[in-house]
This record gives sequence, structure tokens and C-alpha cells, in this order.
Amino acid sequence: MGPHWAGILLSASLWTAWSLPAATQLDLDATLLNVSLSEKDRFCAWDPLGTQTHGRFRDVELPAKPTISVSPGIVTEKAEKVTFRCDTKDINPNIHWVFSNRPLVLHERIHLSPDGRELTISPVLRGDAGSYQCEVWDVQGSQSSNPTYLVVNYGPDPFDIKVEPSAPCGEVVKVIEGSNVTFSAKAQSYPAPTYSWFLPNDSTPSFTERTFHIHAVSREQEGTYRCWANNSATQKSRLAALRVQVLEHTTKPLLMTPNLSVMENANTVPLTCLTIHEGALVQWLLRGQPLLPSKHLVLSEDNRTLFIHPLWRNDTGPYECEVWHGGGWTRSDPLRLTIHYGPDRVNITRGSQPGAVTHVQAELSSNLTLQCWAKSQPDAEYRWTLEHSTAVYVGEKLVIEALTWEHQGTYNCTAFNPQTRLAHSASVLVSVVGPQSPLSAGSIAGITIGVLAVITLTVGLGYFLYTRNARWPSRKTAEDPIHEVTTPTSKEEHPAQPSSDWPRSVYDNIGLELQGQVKVKKMLPQEPSEHFYEMKPPSATPEGYSHGSRKPSPQLALHPLVSTLPQGNTESVYEVLENPECSIYCQMKPSA
Repeated sequence: MGPHWAGILLSASLWTAWSLPAATQLDLDATLLNVSLSEKDRFCAWDPLGTQTHGRFRDVELPAKPTISVSPGIVTEKAEKVTFRCDTKDINPNIHWVFSNRPLVLHERIHLSPDGRELTISPVLRGDAGSYQCEVWDVQGSQSSNPTYLVVNYGPDPFDIKVEPSAPCGEVVKVIEGSNVTFSAKAQSYPAPTYSWFLPNDSTPSFTERTFHIHAVSREQEGTYRCWANNSATQKSRLAALRVQVLEHTTKPLLMTPNLSVMENANTVPLTCLTIHEGALVQWLLRGQPLLPSKHLVLSEDNRTLFIHPLWRNDTGPYECEVWHGGGWTRSDPLRLTIHYGPDRVNITRGSQPGAVTHVQAELSSNLTLQCWAKSQPDAEYRWTLEHSTAVYVGEKLVIEALTWEHQGTYNCTAFNPQTRLAHSASVLVSVVGPQSPLSAGSIAGITIGVLAVITLTVGLGYFLYTRNARWPSRKTAEDPIHEVTTPTSKEEHPAQPSSDWPRSVYDNIGLELQGQVKVKKMLPQEPSEHFYEMKPPSATPEGYSHGSRKPSPQLALHPLVSTLPQGNTESVYEVLENPECSIYCQMKPSA
């Protein structure tokens, strides 16, 4: 046996020896049932359990591709029926129908033949238009036909004529004289219809488009407008008509008020709608909606004046009035009121933190921001003050950088509205916390200035007293000024008793009976207005008086009421003080 046969025998032995387990044996025939590549394809199927051969090949043939036909392909809605037929070379196939790429859902208007090859729709509706296909199925696979299309003609449906701008009023529309008007029509139809427009008192079409325009419509152009829509495929037509009324042009009204800026709680604010059209109907709108009269919003009898009583802060508007005249109408421009109010309650907050505060604690040398606010229209003006200080800070925010002990205290914020002339205030107590300083720089400076002032005052007072005491001894000299006293009688005078009153006049020693009769004349030359006299000690000390350690008191000046002696008497009479060291009393002794 040559090498050729040896190879054949080896291959045969290997083929017979190898066999797949039952769980892993393949059934390619079952797999190929769902394969659909072409009308006829050849596949290799392996049957490891074959008795005559260990491997074999067989042919798998898919269904033939079907064809679809429709009769008729174009139909009129509700007027005809349509039949689809699916042709195939296969015997007893399973046929499925597809509409617009989805399985066809059967209903009462669809009828199928017993073998499923014919599909009839009766009557046909516009919703039946689209693409149709049929599919052929057998145990080997499936095939689909090419799509065919059904066209359904319909319409025109009933339609309406539209006019813009206009005001519908039943079967009549109203337009304003001089306005530009657009007419349009649209009828549901397939294919699209043709349009023909007939103007009032005109029997021939004027326009053949779906829309047309009239510029500056006039009173002569009012009447009935007709539109004719025709579908040549369905051989159907529709006619629509509309009556148009051209109204006299209405002049735009003017909304007036005595003052656009008013105060909250004002007694009455009138709004008047001014129009040139007599007998026109006036309607009011508030914020774009019809205004509803109330006790707060009162209308006059002719509706042309609106009274707001009292005025609230939310009555700003906008307000509008509409004027209707001869079927036409127009609306005024909106009017807004500016209502001044406030300031309301004043609140003080710390920085951006919410909530009002009345007491704030801050660290020494830290920054502090206080904010003051109140509801107000217009915005309020804010002023900050600190008690026991004349400084004024203007603004909503008060920013204090690097807090010191001097920043402690009560801060007041006043909100002022320049329009309402109202003001409200609030206060906050600011406390600075941190290590206490014994004395601040300002306190030290104040104490230093006070000490220097006291020292200066003390030195000045001491100098004044020293100079004054130095002057008194120098004024005591041996020669004293002598007063010459004469009496009109030779009656002997007795010494006067010491007096206990201080200070007493030097004239206490003159008897009461001589008051007014004594004439005194200075015997010395004229001296300055201020004179001092030194008294000589007497030879004896009055009884009941003892010397003390006090210094001699300065002598009293000559009383200004003492007059001079007559010029003819030049004789001097001397009197000597009994006790020169005490000026409580004076006792004169004649020297004769």
C-alpha cells in the first residue's frame, strides 16, 4: 500500500473517531430557517449522525419575492374602493400586509380574501393614503414586495374667510377706515385648490391667490366678499362669503390726570378720558384687564372720569381707556401714576445679615458695618448720628474701620423722604469688647493739659501774693498824714468807747449831735487819690484788750465824704490813736 492510500486511511480513521457531544451538536437546518438573503442560496449543512456518510451538503431555497398591484392607484375619498393584490410563485404561503412600514391594522373597512392575497378597502378615506407592501413567509424565511402607493383625492372642505385687522361681530367683521386690510382663505383639499376672489358688486374674479391685500380701505369698499375654491381632481368646489363693514376712523383718546406724582392716602385722584367723538362709549382697563368699579374705584355717569379714593400705594396702574364710536374703537396710551409714600418702619441691620438689631457687640480694632433701610418712594435719604457728637454721616451704610473705645455709644439712623417730608428713626447700641486700656490717648492728653493749667494758676497766684505783701511794709513811714479837726464849740470831748463792729468807718468817733457840723480840711499838699496813714501807738492800752500775734492791719483810707477846713484857720489839732495795732476802733486825744 503506497503513500497515497496511507493518507486516505488516516483521514478516514480520524473522521470516524471524532464526534461532538450531544449537547454541542449543531442543527444548522433549524438556524437557516430564518435566513433570507436571496431567492435561492446554497448552504452547507452538516449532519454528524448520518448513517451512510459522516458529512453531507443540501440546498435551502427562500420564498420568491412577491409583487403587489393596486386598482385603482388614485381614488376619490368616499367615492371609490381600492383593491391590493399580492402575487407569489410559492404554494400556500403565509402573507402579511404592511402599511407605512408598520403591520397593517385590520378594521371594518378592510377585507381580506381567504388566501390573504387580496386586500380591499371600501370606502376609501384620506387617511388611507400611503405606502403598502406584502410579505411572503414559509419555513425557509420571508420575502417583501416593493412598496406601492395609494393616492386619495379629497376636498375642498368648507372654509372661512379671515380679515386682519378686524373686530368680528357675528357674521359681520368691522374694519377701521384708512387701515390696511388682509383677506385670506385656506380650504383643506388634495390636491390644493385654486382660489378666486369676488369683490362687492363685482361678478368677475379680481384675485386668484389664497390671500390679497387692500391698502387704506375706504367706506366705498365695504360689502360682501366671496372666495371660490375649486379642486379639479375631485371636481368639487366650495364658496365662502363674508360681509365687511368699514367704520369711521376713531381718534385715539387721551388719558389725563392733574398730577402724575401724588401722595399716598390722597383724598381723590381723577383720571379723565378725553375724546372728540360725542356719544362715544368709554371703557376702562387696569393692568390690561377690564376695570371693575368699586367703592375704591368710582366711575362717573358717562364713564369718562375715573375717581380713585383714597389713593393706595399699589394704585400705580397702568390705566387705559377705550373709545367705541360707530362700530370702531381705539385705545389710549397707558398711564402710570407715581405714588410717593414712606418711609415706613426703619430697620438697622449688621452688614448683610438679615434681621433688625438694637444692640451690637464688636471686637476692638475690628470693622463694623451698619445698614439702615426703610420702604419708601422715592428712596429715602439716610443720616447717621452718634449721641454726644455733632458729626453727621450721610448714606444708607455706616462703615467703621478699626473700632476703638470712643466708637461705643448709641447710633441713630434717620430716614427722610423729600417728597412726603416724613422722617422715621431707629437706634442701635454699639459695644466694643476687648482688653481694657487704663487711659486712652485723648484722656492722657486732657489730664496733662489740666495739670499744666493748675501749675500755671498756682505760680501766678503765689507771685501775686508775694508782691502784695512786699508793698505793705514800704508804705509804713514815720511821717503820717495828719488830719486837722476843728469844732465850733469849746466843750470838752470824752474819748469814745471801743466798738465791736468790723469794719467801721473812721468817723465813728464823732458824736451824733455833731453829725453834719464837722468840717475837715486837709493840711497837706495834694496827693494821689489813694493814701495810707500810719498810726502812732498810744501811751496806754485800753482796758479789756490784749495784743495778739497778728500783724498790724493796714490803715483805712480817708473817707471820701470828709471835707477840707476853712482857709483862714491854719492851726493844727492832732489826735493820737490809743491802740495803733488794732483798727477795730479809733480814739482821738487832743494834744493841747
